[in-house]
Amino acid sequence: MTQSVLEQMGVQIDETARKASHAASAVADALEDGGEAARRVTKQGSHAATELIDDTRRRVQRHPFETVVATFAAGIGAGAVIGWMMRPRQRCNCAHVREKV
Repeated sequence: MTQSVLEQMGVQIDETARKASHAASAVADALEDGGEAARRVTKQGSHAATELIDDTRRRVQRHPFETVVATFAAGIGAGAVIGWMMRPRQRCNCAHVREKV
C-alpha cells in the first residue's frame, strides 16, 4: 500500500510538472506575441507621425501666410482660454456686503 501511495504521488508530481511546463510555454508564447504586436504598433505609429510631419511641412511651404495667421489665432485663443481659467472667481460674501451698508 505504501508503494502504491508513493507511485501515485510520483505520477501526480510528473503530471503537475508537465502542466506547469505547458503553462510556462503558453505564457512565453503570449509574451512573445504581445511583444511583436507592440513593435508593430510602434512602427506604424512612427510611420504615421513621419507622414504627419511631412504633410505639415508641405502645407506650410504651400501656404505660409495662412499658416502664420492660423497659428496666431490658435495662440490668441489658447491664451484667452488659459486667462479665463486662471481668473479668480468672485464670490459674494453676504456678511461683508452687509457690514459696508
